[in-house]
Amino acid sequence: AFTTAANEEEGQTVGSLSRNLLSNTKKEDMFAFSSWQDKKISGCILFTRITFDKDDRVCFILSPVAVATNLQRQGIGQSLIKYGIDHLRKNGVHVLFTYGDPNYYGKIGFQPIAADIAQPPFILSQPEGWIAQSLTDQPLSPLQGNSSCVSALADAKYW
Repeated sequence: AFTTAANEEEGQTVGSLSRNLLSNTKKEDMFAFSSWQDKKISGCILFTRITFDKDDRVCFILSPVAVATNLQRQGIGQSLIKYGIDHLRKNGVHVLFTYGDPNYYGKIGFQPIAADIAQPPFILSQPEGWIAQSLTDQPLSPLQGNSSCVSALADAKYW
């Protein structure tokens, strides 16, 4: 699911990122979920840890999300994300980030945030795509300090 996308270059980039995340991220720093149809993978999502050097809240970032091209627009991605959010919430995650389309992710609780709420790990090419949500019963409050992500995401080309 991670190697097919709207175009070949994007598919290769996402596929490479996914392989790197799965191979080089500590188990305690990642959650991965997939869906299957007819014994074939229909979608997959990864959540990896993001930390803030002056804040002890447990934070994760959703990236990437992939759904088989022929199965898109059927709710598979959003269902997987909702499932993942519930799992993260039950595992004590306080804040969830992603970097993507606010219109798509807004349907499942993500809201645009400014860098003064949470500093992204890199300068963003599209700052409007920096979005987050609180996974607790408290509203999102500013996270303190500089952020850092897992090594596979620590490349400006993804931001």
